[in-house]
Amino acid sequence: MQNGKDIQSRRDFLRNAVMLAGAGVTAPLWAAMKYDRDAALRHFRACASETEARVKQGIEANRKGDATLVFRDAQGRPCETVHAKMRQLRHDFKYGANLFGLAETKNGAESAAAYRERFAVAFNLATLPFYWQDNEPQPGKTRFAKDSPYIYRRPPIDLCLEFCEAHGIEPKAHCLNYVAEGLFPAWAKGNVGREKELLEKRFRELAERYADRIPMWEVVNETLHWSNGRRRLSNLFSEPDLVEWSFKTAAKYFKKNKLVINETHMYVWESFKRSRSAYYMQIENALLKGCRIDGIGIQAHAVWGANMRKITQNGRFQYNPHFTFELLDTYAALGKPLQITECTIPACSEDPGDEAVQAEIVRNLYRVWFSHKAMEAIVYWDLSDAYTWQPALYGSFLRRDMSPKPAYNVICDLFGREWRTNFDRDVAGGRLSFRGFCGTYEIEATSNGRTVKHQFHVGKAVSAPIEIIFA
Repeated sequence: MQNGKDIQSRRDFLRNAVMLAGAGVTAPLWAAMKYDRDAALRHFRACASETEARVKQGIEANRKGDATLVFRDAQGRPCETVHAKMRQLRHDFKYGANLFGLAETKNGAESAAAYRERFAVAFNLATLPFYWQDNEPQPGKTRFAKDSPYIYRRPPIDLCLEFCEAHGIEPKAHCLNYVAEGLFPAWAKGNVGREKELLEKRFRELAERYADRIPMWEVVNETLHWSNGRRRLSNLFSEPDLVEWSFKTAAKYFKKNKLVINETHMYVWESFKRSRSAYYMQIENALLKGCRIDGIGIQAHAVWGANMRKITQNGRFQYNPHFTFELLDTYAALGKPLQITECTIPACSEDPGDEAVQAEIVRNLYRVWFSHKAMEAIVYWDLSDAYTWQPALYGSFLRRDMSPKPAYNVICDLFGREWRTNFDRDVAGGRLSFRGFCGTYEIEATSNGRTVKHQFHVGKAVSAPIEIIFA
């Protein structure tokens, strides 16, 4: 006999399957999406040298800052010799994944512990599931408390926050007003006035409970994707002020939070027409109407059949660095920070060769994205193939048994080693200047047998010298 969790898992899987089928993605298509490995990488390899030059220049200019430390003894005199042990503790740049597998225990306690450990090691940002239907299945009956009833891939928000705060991970909310069928609760549907009233109540209650603990909130999501009439949506969705009303209402309650707009990859990458792109014009229109949009979210799920074919056709796809830079440059002209809000790079199997291709693509994409001046965050979508929205794609960083794929090791290597400033150095003359990745640092300095520790921040803006006193 199936238990409640198994039944709910199957319902969730079927719900996702129906949604994807409506978007033209079916299980047979998933199964057929096998990489021609050389074709998948050919655009990266064809322009490797020029891409590398721009990436290196961009990382140096956009992700690093300068700092100067001055070492003095108790009398205020410069220390003649100091041994400095410098460690970068945290990055300013945000990199993460969704935390949707946090409450999953069907594979056992050991698997659940591995999920948590690997998430905490790899990321400093986590997307939390603020889907209204699952947050509030019935009017007034919310699922925020950590002991709330189980729903597959929808861990209670308080449980997620407990995990994030214990591990120094910044939480991000996804999202306030999402119009997709099955995510906007049926009980909230009605005339436009009623829907706005209930949504404003939701915004207000979420702000009262979480605004001080969650800095970043996606306000609307996939409003272009769901505009083609395939789904029975809220009545507010058809109103011309959907985006503007949502952002202005959010700004009323989330006064100090970052407010982000988000859209699916199909309406960013596939339909890109520079400043005439629908998503670009939607954002531009909202800004002109006085909306406070603090960040532009760009999804990058490389999962659709048309996208996969573009790898081997005209190259207008995210696997082409030329095209990616052109697209990011275009959206950066709106004057707002960019985020890769959701990303899936399929491996399509557990074959070591396919996993190696996935890892190479991940490394190439992250380096391009990280180097861009406007980019502030990259969020991969599912961490493990055990709890993913598209199991047949093998598009996560961990296998079903929670063992790391090469792509997971790429992320740990980039943000834990290649893009992190750590060094041990002997300093003469009482002054140390260095250029490092923006973030929080701790120095352990030793002089004349005395050791002090001090934390400080390195940003892109020039700051005054930091004094380290051996008192």
